[in-house]
Amino acid sequence: MSRPGPELETARLLLRRWREEDLAPMAAINADREVMEHFPASMSRAEVALLIARLEAGFERDGYGFWAVELREQGTLAGFVGISPVPEDIPLAPSVEVGWRLARAHWGKGIAREAAQASLDHGFGALGLEEIVAYTSVENRRSRRLMERLGMRHDPAADFDHPRVPTGSPLARHVVYRIAREGRRA
Repeated sequence: MSRPGPELETARLLLRRWREEDLAPMAAINADREVMEHFPASMSRAEVALLIARLEAGFERDGYGFWAVELREQGTLAGFVGISPVPEDIPLAPSVEVGWRLARAHWGKGIAREAAQASLDHGFGALGLEEIVAYTSVENRRSRRLMERLGMRHDPAADFDHPRVPTGSPLARHVVYRIAREGRRA
């Protein structure tokens, strides 16, 4: 899995391509019901293996994607954070999203914010993107607060029902946040 490609470093984190040894910790993260609270279901180890393969394919196709987030001091996988093209079946496409998923043990420590800020900086800097979006279920208050701390603004006119979530599910309605390169906080 581990191939050359873009990596980002912050004070505490290495955002890197995926390795075979990431499967077990990433499977544990995606099996945690609290981590997956705002998704229709947790993921099996086989589903996580497919997810990692899709994430790696994104790097091959686009040159960027959702990085494995490694705590530099401990060398442990915390989850993923990065930027990626919005899937074609999502009403925001074509656009680029910032997203994250971390193990509960790493919540509340500023890791998601640090990694997401590095991802935004990379998107606006090296990639020259004009805008980056984020979306989540209406009830995902933790992610919404992070979007706001990153300087993103809610765009209620763009909110949508997620096409992969069953109609009527409390997880179906998604909110959209945006940040533009122009006018963003330094």
